Amino acid sequence: PGLMSSSVKPEDATPHDPQMQPREDQAPRPKAPAYARDLVGYGRSPPNPKWPGGARVAVQFVINYEEGSENCILDGDKESEKLLSEIVGVPAYPGVRHMNMESLYEYGSRSGFWRLHRLFTERNMPLTVYACAMALERNPEAAQAMVEAGWEIASHGYRWWDYQFVDEATEREHIRLAVEVQQRVTGTRPLGIYQGKPNVNTLRLVAEEGGFLYNSDSYADDLP
Repeated sequence: PGLMSSSVKPEDATPHDPQMQPREDQAPRPKAPAYARDLVGYGRSPPNPKWPGGARVAVQFVINYEEGSENCILDGDKESEKLLSEIVGVPAYPGVRHMNMESLYEYGSRSGFWRLHRLFTERNMPLTVYACAMALERNPEAAQAMVEAGWEIASHGYRWWDYQFVDEATEREHIRLAVEVQQRVTGTRPLGIYQGKPNVNTLRLVAEEGGFLYNSDSYADDLP
């Protein structure tokens, strides 16, 4: 559904692609020392991603849909949400509800989503929704509207949590639930995933779950 830049795989570029071949005046690439991070990438000769129609630029519109999956003591969380709101620098409130924060998130699902839905559907513009499964489950009308619009719904995890210090077993179960719940609510499983706030285990756990065509949790390159 629409142009999904993250779904184009660099390995689709063939060895005969001119952009894959070193120039005659180009020295062989020096070998980088072994390290857990890749700081080298494609270097001076990136592959040709072969965008549809020979396009030179791919533009992707994304809506993050998280409302109802953020931290809230009503869901057994220890504290209120503190990230990504108009209340800049607000701390989490342990053990109590933060009514202003809750209403800001509620605006997104009650009003903000529908404003964006009208803007994009009136212009017949495709997009991708990064959707938290718990949020989809709590607003089935919004989920159905995404399906009817023909939008791609990629997984944004089960909860809108920072998974940095979440134990491996819990994160594995949340990835499983993200797939299960989204399939039940929308009729199809997600083919892409953007956990958003991953940790060192996330990529491996996503691969172990399987079924995904792409993972958007890296910002390390111009290419998918």
